Amino acid sequence: MSNPLTSLQSYEGRCHCRAIGFVYHTALAPEDWPIRACQCTFCRLHAGLTTSDPAGSLAFIEDKPEALTRYEFGLKTTDFLICRNCGAYIGATTRTAASRFGIINVRVLHSLADRLRAPEPMNYENEGASGRVARRESRWTPICA
Repeated sequence: MSNPLTSLQSYEGRCHCRAIGFVYHTALAPEDWPIRACQCTFCRLHAGLTTSDPAGSLAFIEDKPEALTRYEFGLKTTDFLICRNCGAYIGATTRTAASRFGIINVRVLHSLADRLRAPEPMNYENEGASGRVARRESRWTPICA
């Protein structure tokens, strides 16, 4: 029997000044990643394109912890991670009763841009807090460490 963890590939993303970033582990090929273009004002203003894999894992990196800014808005169910130095949006985290989950902004994975699918516009405006938490638990990537 093969170990599913051995099929995971690692992808590292960093902000422009390299102060903060992430390591994303997934068995999905980049061509198969679901790419979402959230239509909220934050994501539109930051041109964010996100992905996640509920079967993968995610770790955020803070080489310069003082550079990390956590921003909340709307229902305040999520921390959006932004570099205080260069302004890059690298991803988001949420904590639920089940665990911690996250998404990554694929725009900070510069070497993969030509391999990713076209983004699917997503609108979560009419979603309540409990629906939002349930969606994130089922679709976002578990955060390790």
